[in-house]
Amino acid sequence: MGLSRPPVTAQACSIVGAPRRLAGRYPHKWAGYVWRYGRMLRNRVNRPTAYSMSNTTALKIAIVEDQHKIREGLRILIDGTEGFRCSGSFGSMELALEGIGKDLPDVALVDIGLPEMSGIDGIRLLKRDHPQLAILMLTVYDDDRRIFDALCAGACGYLLKTTPPARLLESLREVAGGGAPMSPEVARRVVALFREIRPSEDVAYDLTPHEIRVLKLLVDGHNYKTAAAELEVSINTIRFHMRSIYEKLQVHSKSEAVAKSLRQRIVR
Repeated sequence: MGLSRPPVTAQACSIVGAPRRLAGRYPHKWAGYVWRYGRMLRNRVNRPTAYSMSNTTALKIAIVEDQHKIREGLRILIDGTEGFRCSGSFGSMELALEGIGKDLPDVALVDIGLPEMSGIDGIRLLKRDHPQLAILMLTVYDDDRRIFDALCAGACGYLLKTTPPARLLESLREVAGGGAPMSPEVARRVVALFREIRPSEDVAYDLTPHEIRVLKLLVDGHNYKTAAAELEVSINTIRFHMRSIYEKLQVHSKSEAVAKSLRQRIVR
């Protein structure tokens, strides 16, 4: 009797040694690496085990990526990893806007350099139509303008396409839990960018001391649950304060609130 293969987990997706160095040194080869890795995962996965999970327990991920090999590699990675399910795979933002609501994901993994409508323009529309949708950028671009525009448009995190699969899976869970993951190179640029920005002298948003404390916790990386625990209040209290913060700052998402508070030095 043959032995069944164990299900693939995030631990099994870690990259060590030469492949990781290859991904870091030669970003242009990342697409081929994801494709080969996805094929390997497809051959290893114990499909009856991986697909027996209830849809209510799996984290639903949508992919918006125009390059077929990357899109297919990401789909295989997500569908082949226990605890994840790909709810949709789209080759353009137009297709995503049309179809993503049919099986609304927990997290949308979005490229920037898409045909026709860009990822940055598209996430503004995705957030308009689905305000609770968390969006994680996955792109080759690491310039200040695109990073800043993506975060201000509503992205919750920003990863480069040199990110190892294990870290990508980690980041998807982090975003779903209210976090804001970034590639190390991007995080350094964000810190440097916000240090250079000076607020206008007439900024006055009339935030209460408690609202500023809540905002400071979000800037420090807390989600609603951990912020509530830190302040010893309920999650509903945090949500109440966040609605007031959104209205006063004239923003529509947590990432926009964090970006604006740093840009204008509302919290330090």
